Amino acid sequence: MKSALLRCCTTPIVLKQYETSTDAIFEKLGVGLVDVEGFNCCGYPLRNINYRAYLLCSARNLALAERENLNLVTICNCCYGSLKKADFLMKEDPGLKQDINRTLSREGLKYEGSIEVKHLLDILYHDVGIPAIKEKVVARFDSLKVATHYGCHILRPRRIARFDHPLAPSIFDRLVEVTGAESIAWPAKLECCGAPSLGIDDELSMDLTETKLKDAKAHGAQYLCVACPFCHIQFDRTQRRVLEQRGEESRVPCILYPQLLGLALGIDEEELGLEKNLVDLRDIRARLVENPEQAIA
Repeated sequence: MKSALLRCCTTPIVLKQYETSTDAIFEKLGVGLVDVEGFNCCGYPLRNINYRAYLLCSARNLALAERENLNLVTICNCCYGSLKKADFLMKEDPGLKQDINRTLSREGLKYEGSIEVKHLLDILYHDVGIPAIKEKVVARFDSLKVATHYGCHILRPRRIARFDHPLAPSIFDRLVEVTGAESIAWPAKLECCGAPSLGIDDELSMDLTETKLKDAKAHGAQYLCVACPFCHIQFDRTQRRVLEQRGEESRVPCILYPQLLGLALGIDEEELGLEKNLVDLRDIRARLVENPEQAIA
């Protein structure tokens, strides 16, 4: 099982632990990741500046993956939404597809629409599967309550994202529960993390983050879990700002899903990059109970 991995522009710069933990869990689960030479930004930052430039960025990545005959998997919700939208629009509009391909042809590339765009969670849930993951789990979390945050672009718009039900998703929750943790119900679960407002209106951005943190904590969450770099940055870096400026009342540490699953798979904490999370994970490792039938590798 191999897929072309689009690593997202943000992760190598400020979230290296997302890359290392993703590489580690996929290796443990036997999923092959291929780094395709020439991958570029998905184009998301350009969507409201130059729409055609955005489409070209996404289409070029799709064409590169097609050339390798590999599905394209991403670890970023924004990349996922951008790639899915570009793929959708070009399949719906032959004229647009022809126009984009005219430009891609200068590099000898062509978009045909023959591959699938998938998210990290999609690969784990549909391709690897819950039973196969359970077989690899060597330790389970005991009495750990986790609030899953799906993020906006993985769920909406529904006819484009096609990941899970936009109002009642369950895939991420089931993947969290594979580790033994309890995925709690919380009213603010599907609301925005506040990342789009960061740098434009920081107070609003922190307000949105704080609202979600308080809601998660009020409903019993001990940790937040995400699978998107921008959501993690918001719940880690921006949360630290919230805690420093507004007090500790809303503190709920955020862990990336590959880090959470990696611990249950017995992967070393350093490889998972737990120490790189800014809001200290504190007792997360102590909450693991080893499977007596297997030793942690």
